[in-house]
Amino acid sequence: MPFALHGIPVSRGVAIGRAHLLAPAALDVSHYLVDEDRLDAEVERLRSARAAVRAELVTLKRDLPREAPEELGAFLDVHAMILDDEALAREPEALIRNRRYNAEWALTTRLEELMRQFDEIEDEYLRERKADIRQVVERILKVLAGAAVLAPAPAPPSSLAPDGEPAPGVIVVAHDISPADMLQFRHTVFHGFVTDLGGRTSHTAIVARSLDIPAAVGVQSASELIRQDDWVIIDGDAGLVIVDPSAIILEEYRHRQSERALEKKRLQRLRHTPAVTLDGLEIDLLANIEMAEDATAALTAGAVGVGLFRSEFLFMNRRGELPNEEEQFEAYRGAVDAMHGLPVTIRTIDIGADKPLDGRDGRDGRGDDFETALNPALGLRAIRWSLSEPAMFLTQLRALLRASAFGPVRLLIPMLAHAREIDQTLDLIAQAKRQLDARGQAFDPNLKVGAMIEIPAAVLMLPLFLRRMDFLSIGTNDLIQYTLAIDRADNAVAHLYDPLHPAVLQLIARTIREANRAGVPVAVCGEMAGDPAMTRLLLGMGLREFSMHPSQLLRVKQEILHADCERLERQVEQVLSAYEPEELACALKLL
Repeated sequence: MPFALHGIPVSRGVAIGRAHLLAPAALDVSHYLVDEDRLDAEVERLRSARAAVRAELVTLKRDLPREAPEELGAFLDVHAMILDDEALAREPEALIRNRRYNAEWALTTRLEELMRQFDEIEDEYLRERKADIRQVVERILKVLAGAAVLAPAPAPPSSLAPDGEPAPGVIVVAHDISPADMLQFRHTVFHGFVTDLGGRTSHTAIVARSLDIPAAVGVQSASELIRQDDWVIIDGDAGLVIVDPSAIILEEYRHRQSERALEKKRLQRLRHTPAVTLDGLEIDLLANIEMAEDATAALTAGAVGVGLFRSEFLFMNRRGELPNEEEQFEAYRGAVDAMHGLPVTIRTIDIGADKPLDGRDGRDGRGDDFETALNPALGLRAIRWSLSEPAMFLTQLRALLRASAFGPVRLLIPMLAHAREIDQTLDLIAQAKRQLDARGQAFDPNLKVGAMIEIPAAVLMLPLFLRRMDFLSIGTNDLIQYTLAIDRADNAVAHLYDPLHPAVLQLIARTIREANRAGVPVAVCGEMAGDPAMTRLLLGMGLREFSMHPSQLLRVKQEILHADCERLERQVEQVLSAYEPEELACALKLL
């Protein structure tokens, strides 16, 4: 009998196929005390298991196909870093020696402690990283249990669909999926993922978007309710999973698949089409990237520049020294060179108490790599952290300035809220310029400096920002979180995370309106910019610069090409004057 499950939509499209269940390692392990004369052997058993997992990760990284998304290699590196961290190396060994725990008991004890610490994290992206730690522990436990590190890959289905059509592929269903487990399917015809856990920023979600594969995450109990070889449909637009569908439902979704394939072909024709509205307004579509190598995807999608280069990915998941000036300079210059003269906006490090680096917790220099502040979203992070570490910040600023000698670079500062933060930042930029002058190293003396608008206080202080900054970029993800006091990674309140809340819309519209009035360029670089359903709304607010993941660019461009901004601006006034849910819904339908 057909039934439906609901989760979080993270990658658009429709997938149809038979379920392949990926079984996790059992975390309900045996607990026993090891004899005193066997402690060294037990420690060695744990070390050998970790070594086997490390060797497997190295092999997987080495054998990555050239067409694999770069995120997969980065995620394997993350798992390797976690594997070597003291939290999973030295400390479980200490439990074996001091308390005589067996290896499995010691490992899961430490895992439970880390999971409790991660549950206190406010930042959605960082909270999702606790899944990586669990996945690494599961791989070690599989080796300790004598199982293969990788689960057997599914065989291509040979049976027919309920309506007699050939089976189109495999739907991977799991409690959670690690990046390494994903790689086992690279030679298999798999069409989608369904997981019990995960959110919009989980690795499964990120890779699904990179591969443009439909996925639904956070589908509670999916791995328990779906059986091996069940027919499954994933509606990636709605986060809907249909199990054992009828022939009529299958026919409907096959039709949607065909329409989707035709839409993709049509969209590819828009790559080199200028993003111009029906009333002749040119709109700039830029890309968000995390590494210099991502610039290729940005150009392929037709981006006219990089609106957000997240520099913190150069700093995260490292042990020992942070990236020095030369390493950062080469990365920034690589992105500038790859964009062939198109502008590149580089955000200074957005990291801090909620994103620990080289064994520091961002507060006093002591603690585990995984230790975090109680309220990291409200703590020492982003520009606050950079200003508290001026030597580190000056190193980054010099590297950024040097890259500006090779092409148009804009410098973006995250989480500004105070006048003194703006003043301190500009003073340090001036100091970095003087240091480069003293060295005789080239840079663009007129480099533009902008501010992220992601705190309601920044919107209320816009006159100050507009006087002192060259451009603005609205980070809608954090702006929504801080405005509504909602952590969308918290299932208890995730339903209240609403980009269409009237308060959020008022803040965004005010920022765009006042920036346009002052002649200061303004962009949106959060998820709203890449959501085609939001394009007309943002255009009607007066937005003329969008920055998004490259995979979303063509769909947004399609909306722009069919939009009349003059008409939309009149209709958006009705949206902004609506506060009752029904009234707001009616106004939005008119866009």
